Parts: sequence; C-alpha cells; structure tokens
Amino acid sequence: MKLFNSYTNKIEEFIPIEEGKVSMYVCGPTVYNHPHIGNGRPIIVYDTLKKTFEALGYDVTYVSNFTDVDDKIIKGAKEEGISEAELTKKYIEGYNQDRLSLNADIPDITPKVTETMDEIIAFIADLVEKGAAYVVEGDVYFRVNAVEQYGALSKQRIEDLMVGARIDENSLKENPLDFTLWKKTTEGINWDSPWSKGRPGWHTECVVMINNEFHSHRIDIHGGGMDLKFPHHENEIAQSEACYHTHIANYWLHNGMLNMDGVKMSKSLGNGLLIKDMVKQIGGNVLRWAFLSAHYRAPLNFNDEVVENARTELNKIHTSYKQACVKLGLLHKELDGTKEEKLWNSFLDAMSDDLNTPNAFSVVFECNKQLNAALRVREIDADKINALVGTMEGMMHVLGIRLDRVVLDDESRDLYEKWNAAKAVKDFETADVIRQQLIEKGVL
Repeated sequence: MKLFNSYTNKIEEFIPIEEGKVSMYVCGPTVYNHPHIGNGRPIIVYDTLKKTFEALGYDVTYVSNFTDVDDKIIKGAKEEGISEAELTKKYIEGYNQDRLSLNADIPDITPKVTETMDEIIAFIADLVEKGAAYVVEGDVYFRVNAVEQYGALSKQRIEDLMVGARIDENSLKENPLDFTLWKKTTEGINWDSPWSKGRPGWHTECVVMINNEFHSHRIDIHGGGMDLKFPHHENEIAQSEACYHTHIANYWLHNGMLNMDGVKMSKSLGNGLLIKDMVKQIGGNVLRWAFLSAHYRAPLNFNDEVVENARTELNKIHTSYKQACVKLGLLHKELDGTKEEKLWNSFLDAMSDDLNTPNAFSVVFECNKQLNAALRVREIDADKINALVGTMEGMMHVLGIRLDRVVLDDESRDLYEKWNAAKAVKDFETADVIRQQLIEKGVL
C-alpha cells in the first residue's frame, strides 16, 4: 500500500505501527445542521480506504469524532427552540443516516466532545504547566512560538503567517497566531475549569480523542478534507508536539474539495445541496460512484454530466451482473466468492496505489467486458462466470457499491424458462405478464 503523505509531500509505502493493523482517525462534523454533499466526500474517501485495507488483510480501527460544542450549535438550538443536546442528537442521527445512505460503514468509535471534557481540561492544564499555553483573564491560548516546527504540515513559516495576520490592538494574546484552547463564557453549554467557566476551542478535541481511543500519542493515519490542513490540523500537531513530542500520525491524508460546476461548495452561493436530498434524487450508489470517479486528492467538479456518466456506467455493470446471476441460477451453480485472480490483483494494485480509483474503475470495466463475453458464448462456462461475478462483487464491496444479487428459487427458475419459451413462439402477451412477475421478484 502506498499513500501520499501530506506531512512529507511524498508518496510513501505504508508501514503500520503494529503489523497487520491500521489505526485511523478522521475529523468528523460539527453537528448543527444536515451535512451537504461536500461533507460526503470525506465520508466516502475514508470509508473506501478502510475497505481497501480490509481487502488487503488488515485489521482496521477507524475513529471519527462528533463536535457537539460550538457557537453554531448554540445559535441553531436557539433558532429551533430546543436544547443544544437535543439539536446535536438530532443531527448526529441524521449524519449517521446519511453515512449509511452512501453505503459507508459507521466508524468503529465515534467520540463526542461533551463526553471527553475531563480529558480535554486535563490536557490543556498539561500544556499550561509545560509553558506551551498561557492564561489571560480566564481564557487559555496556545503559544505557537513554543513549537519550532509550526507550519510543517501546511509548509508555511511563522514569519510569513505573521505578515498576513490581523493584529488586534486590544488583543490579550502574546502573538496574533496564538489560538484558543479554552474560552471563558457562560453562554450556552459550559463547564467549570481551573481557569474559568467556559468551553474548549476547536483544535484541542481531536488530539485528546486520539489519545483516549487509541491509548497512544501516535497513530498510523490522520485524515480529513484539504480545508482542515491549516489551521486545524496544523494546530493539532503543534499541541501534540508541545505535549508529547510527536506529530500525531505517521501518514496525514487530505481529500480534495468538491466544486459545483467549477465553483467551490459554498452555502452562501446557494450550492450547498444536502446529502439526504441528493441521495433521494439520484441514489447512494450513483453519488458514491460519481465521487470516486476522480482521484481523492484532486478537486471534483460535480455536475449533471458526472452524475449521468455514473448512472450509465453503473447500469451497465448492474445489468451484466444480474444476467450472470440468473444464468448461474439456471445452471444450478451457487456463487461461492471465487475470484478471477488476475483481475482481482489488478484492482487491488490500483487501490493500493494511493487509492487510485480511476485506474480501479478501468479494471471494473474490463471485468464487466469479460463477463458480457462469457454470457454470449454458446457453451456457457459456469465456473468462469462464477469467478467473474465473485470478482465484481469483491471490487464493488471495496468501492462501497451495493449490488442486488439475484437468487433463483425453483419458482423463479420455472418462470424464467416459461418467459423464454413464450418469447421463442412470439407469444408476447404471455411473455409480458411473466416478465412483470420476474421484475417483481427482482430477477429482471
């Protein structure tokens, strides 16, 4: 497995900390509203990465958090006339439903900020004690100058950042780049701390959750959208370096952004389509296939043409797959998961090359082509079709595309043969009646 490591800006061979296992953390959503389709890209990318590792034989522990403390949550709860806990519960459930609708698995562990507060406060106190953070009138700030390698992930120098930083004359911060670890406030949900009643800043939670859930200061993979590289991930690394002398993950991964017809996703522009609405409109399979049609690190221009291409390609695959299932059923051949070795290995090679889904798609199309050819010959080779179907199922599982397997029982088999017989004698009225019955049974 080779991955592009954002920290080193290089393609690197994946070497796990513990042999045969993968520890992976992906920044989750702030749950104040339903997610738009831009949020769907990291859901799909990192679920596909997890499935790829599993296909390669790894045991993966996948953690992704929910940020359920935020000013937007306070505002949303007021607008909806409910408590912050009720609001976040509603949108966490909605987010998980959207995840499932995209054929993504729920991560193994999904910690929440509100359930990690004691550990967050203890971590901030540790940073203060080490001199990497300081207290000003109840607020706590991280001292960026305490970390020599600040900017290592985003490849920015403190001097350059200072030039563009806004300097507030009334600011109590030592440095305009210093960021908030603890905010003194009594508005909304808050907690007692050694410094004040308040709540934590955004950048601290992930460091603490990684330590909590993996019982380690270093994991294999930390992922998220390209928009999180700076300042969020940079600030995570700074805190971890200051406290534990580690940059958290051996491999930092960032997916590219989603554009609507070349325009970056933006709610202010009115192009923030919700996942739930888009899935209802075109289906989870089509949306997922469209997202995977571009390499995960590249920006994706999402438009009608991309959707239509995805729909057309999936229809071709599904049609061949169903025909093969029916043919095997008529031959009394049970699908057993056997794979065509050359195609399967080519697919895994593509996915192991920094999750190269465009190349993997080419293998899928070749498998479909071979499947169609095997179905057209006079002397059907059931074992060959079985292996090609098993390969298609394996590839589509890794890509997160659901295939509807057709299983012929005796009644369905008899109906199918009667349908073919009616067509052969041009009794189209009878054939149409039987065809409808086969459609209702999912055979056609």
